[in-house]
Amino acid sequence: MSNNPYLLAADNPEACIALLRENPSLASGQDEHGYSLVHAAASYNHLDLLRTLVGEFKVPVDLKDEDGETALFVVETVAAAKVLAEELKLDTTIVNDEGQTAREKIEAEEDYPEVAEYLRGLEGEANTTTTAHGTTNGVTPADLPPAPEGLQVQIGTMNEAENAGEPDPEFRRRIEELASREDFETAEGQAALRQLVEDAILGPRQE
Repeated sequence: MSNNPYLLAADNPEACIALLRENPSLASGQDEHGYSLVHAAASYNHLDLLRTLVGEFKVPVDLKDEDGETALFVVETVAAAKVLAEELKLDTTIVNDEGQTAREKIEAEEDYPEVAEYLRGLEGEANTTTTAHGTTNGVTPADLPPAPEGLQVQIGTMNEAENAGEPDPEFRRRIEELASREDFETAEGQAALRQLVEDAILGPRQE
């Protein structure tokens, strides 16, 4: 049987684990290109080996090769990507030396579209804002523009009758449209946000 851990990681993960238990120092090794057993296990979809490397042998899940790429850049299955991102908590926003995330590189190479789609979904979850943290689609209260000049705001409570109405569908549409704009952080995007706030408080402008 070969004693090369990289070959075993590709062809015989159980034997690789046995070898590492005999010689744990091999677990975190990297070859001349920075390729590690974590990369190999992720690439060949040997998930038990991947979990063992990180969990038992304490190999950093974010090891990078010579191109600045973690194991997420070489996965070929959604299952391996899930183990890295969800179980082992590998940061999916890490970029390589070309400035690409794993999702961007996989999309560019067009080899594993289902993996790219899964990673894109994770990005969407990260950007979606949770009420518990007081944010909406990545916008926090601090990001909102100041109230229109001269506007007085009174803080109070509303009874059930006052609060029974459904949100105006037109404002809902405008909010969703604004949240999806790529230029949200620009002056134009902020002006649109300011106008939306004014319309919500004062009512639409009369032409």
